[in-house]
Amino acid sequence: MLVVGCGLVVGGLVVLGWLAWQFWGTNWLAERHQQEVSTELEAGWAEGQDAVRTDFGRATAILRVPRWGDDYAVPVLEGSSDDVLSSGIGHMEDTADAGQAGNYVLAGHRVTNGEPFADFPELREGDLVHVETRTATYTYVLDLDGTELEVPFTDDWVLADRPRHPDGGPEPPRGTGKRLITLVTCSEIFHTDDRSVVFGHLVRTTPIER
Repeated sequence: MLVVGCGLVVGGLVVLGWLAWQFWGTNWLAERHQQEVSTELEAGWAEGQDAVRTDFGRATAILRVPRWGDDYAVPVLEGSSDDVLSSGIGHMEDTADAGQAGNYVLAGHRVTNGEPFADFPELREGDLVHVETRTATYTYVLDLDGTELEVPFTDDWVLADRPRHPDGGPEPPRGTGKRLITLVTCSEIFHTDDRSVVFGHLVRTTPIER
């Protein structure tokens, strides 16, 4: 019985350690990665590079969301690999670039790994989202609240250049132009196969001289 009891204690400690790493350790590490990527990206911009190759992926932009605070600034990396999503926000493959015609789709964790989209449910229709690149800052306005649309992770219609809800539900309003942004994250804090989605459209392009 003593051996069994010790085994249960050890097992419990292992589980607690794993949970501590997931909820605190990965966030601490991700924040360091984000700072490193942002520093490398801004240095590259100063040298005339549109994108910078980092240890965690190819960085191209910095996302700023005033709703989440004046100091919110998270790097955007190309793709959706684990390395990318543990070091910033991922620009989904085969979607438009920032400010360009089409749908600029960004994905991020809501919990662990830096939690860049932790406050996703707080987003409101009309909120502004700024995407800074080397040459310009693109300002989008959101067309949905952060809790208005949930889809299964297999629903790829939200990645289309002009998303149209197959069941007639929330989608980008007609007349918002051809330059869209879509933000995607897990719909619940713990494991889920559903995704929360918001759409927005470009309202301003501000050139940057570096």
